[in-house]
Amino acid sequence: MMLEVVSLTLGPLPNNVYLLGDNATGDAVVIDPSFESQAVLDRAEEKGWTLRGIWLTHAHFDHIAGAGEIAKTYDPALPVGLHPDDLAWYEQDGGAAKFGLSIPPLPSVSLSFDHGMRIGLHNGQTPVVEVRHAPGHSPGHVVFYVESLGVLFCGDVIFHQGIGRTDLPGGDADTLVSSIQTQVFTLPDETRLLPGHGPETTVGFERDNNPYL
Repeated sequence: MMLEVVSLTLGPLPNNVYLLGDNATGDAVVIDPSFESQAVLDRAEEKGWTLRGIWLTHAHFDHIAGAGEIAKTYDPALPVGLHPDDLAWYEQDGGAAKFGLSIPPLPSVSLSFDHGMRIGLHNGQTPVVEVRHAPGHSPGHVVFYVESLGVLFCGDVIFHQGIGRTDLPGGDADTLVSSIQTQVFTLPDETRLLPGHGPETTVGFERDNNPYL
C-alpha cells in the first residue's frame, strides 16, 4: 500500500478538494468534491488512479457540488458516502438555493457513515480510514483519520486558527467545540489537519494557538 493525498482548491468559495489514492493499486476516492469537477477527474487521470467512491464530510452545497458530475463519469456510478444525520441537507442540494446558487443533480447516497467505521478505498480492501462523527458545524459532519499518513480530513470542523460556522440550521457552537476536543485534539500533535477551506495545520498548533478554543 502506497497512500498519497492530492489537494486541489476549487470553486468560488474556494474549497479544498482531496484525492486519497493508493499508488500500489491505482484505487482512489475523492473527498468533498466542489465545483470544477473536471479538474478532479483530470488530476485522477494524471495520477493513473481510478476513482472508487465519493466521500463527504458533510452535505453543505460547496462540499457536494461536484458529486453528481463525478459519479456519473463512471459506469456504474460511483457510490456516495455520507452520515445519515446530514441527509436532510443533501436532499435540499446542500442549501444552495438559500445562497442563490444551484448545483448539478446529485446521486443517491449509497454508503452510510457511522462513528468508528473503518473503510478501504475499494470493496474488500484493507481499511485505511477511520470515520469519526464530529457534529456542530452540521449534524452529520464526519472527519476521516488516516493513521498511516498522520492525516485528518477535517472538513469544516476546524481551520487554521479558526473553527466552522454554527449559524446554519443544525449547527451548534458547544457541540462543535466538544467535537474538536474529543475527535480532533485526541490525535497526536503532529497530525496534519486538512480542512475544507484555507491552509493545512496541525493538531498541536491549533491546540496551542487557535483563538476559538
